[in-house]
Amino acid sequence: MTFTDTELSYMAGQRLGRLATAQPDGTLQVSPVGFRYNDRTRTIDIAGHNMAASRKFRNVADNGRVAFVIDDVASVDPWQPRFLEIRGHAEAIAEPADSAYADAAPPGFDGAIIRIHPERLISFGVNNPPDMGQRAISTRNVD
Repeated sequence: MTFTDTELSYMAGQRLGRLATAQPDGTLQVSPVGFRYNDRTRTIDIAGHNMAASRKFRNVADNGRVAFVIDDVASVDPWQPRFLEIRGHAEAIAEPADSAYADAAPPGFDGAIIRIHPERLISFGVNNPPDMGQRAISTRNVD
């Protein structure tokens, strides 16, 4: 299994994440994006307005390396930040046949997606609420 049930529930409750891609000159680009978990492909699908014409789409088509972070603050008293970082390779797909957005794409989306195939997961406070005395980060590779 790629994601735990708790991680899937966490992702389902979030609306935005941050996608990091590498530009051709080596500089990094980070973009806030909407996303959906695709249970058919066990991937993260990212769509947006004019996705096929975006710099992030071209970056992924060029080199395929990405990092994606979903984070929030569950509580401010006590302070409880949470995050899930997904590292892996991605595809820039102009016309996907199996997009997580296929049934309900928001208006104005061109149908193109970035599909993230997870290779490494890093999390904090998602699978287990953090004990503020012990700030353990969980990491694991995905087969």
